[in-house]
Amino acid sequence: MLRVVNRVLLGVVGLVSAGAGAVVLAGWPPFDGRHDVLLSRADRMRWRDAGWWWPVVIAALAVLFVLALCWLLAQLRRRRLREVLVETGDGEGALLRGRALEAALLADAESLEGVERAEVLLRGRRTTPEARMGLVLEARAEPAPTLDGLRGEALERARRSAGLERLPAEVRLRVARHGAERAR
Repeated sequence: MLRVVNRVLLGVVGLVSAGAGAVVLAGWPPFDGRHDVLLSRADRMRWRDAGWWWPVVIAALAVLFVLALCWLLAQLRRRRLREVLVETGDGEGALLRGRALEAALLADAESLEGVERAEVLLRGRRTTPEARMGLVLEARAEPAPTLDGLRGEALERARRSAGLERLPAEVRLRVARHGAERAR
């Protein structure tokens, strides 16, 4: 979602900048004279004496600042767990790439009966990871046996292989779209 917002925001800023540059370069009104400026002295002084002007300007800038700060914090927040600390018994441990554990969980989840597609994302801390999984079930699959298989096989295997005490998971199920069947 954040990637889409970033691309849309970057596209809008790029289009506005390119459009403004084209207007200035082409010399279209109001920039048709050689010595024209964006804001004339009269334009700059017009609202100076209005009592509402400065509060509106300050409020708009404050809103813009808060939105920019929220966007920056969203960029800095990590969505995906990069590594998992595997306890080796020697006191130091080893690091397992988060993508490797995600790939193993994904392969195990997609091999379950009734699962058409799966998505896996590891979050949390490297000592206490959490899995977020999305499963797309086939049209006639039963959710309960699929979840039992996921819990008993895929998640348990990942937990044991990473040496974790527990591996909590949030699983979201959907049913794959399929064409309508005709009764005969």
